[in-house]
Amino acid sequence: MKKEYDFSNGVRGKFYRQGVKLNLPVYLDKEVLAFVRKIAEKRKTDVSSIVNELIRNDMQLAHTIK
Repeated sequence: MKKEYDFSNGVRGKFYRQGVKLNLPVYLDKEVLAFVRKIAEKRKTDVSSIVNELIRNDMQLAHTIK
């Protein structure tokens, strides 16, 4: 790294876009991904749908326990 950086020509907010939603990647462990893929194949759907369903079920369970 340099000791100093020159930001005198920088533009504040150049890449800022209001209201943009970011989809951050989620990395699953190997065995978890294999488990979810198996379920997705059986149901003929994608992995994201299965993961969302599993998390929603956990959310409902946590809400019920609360």
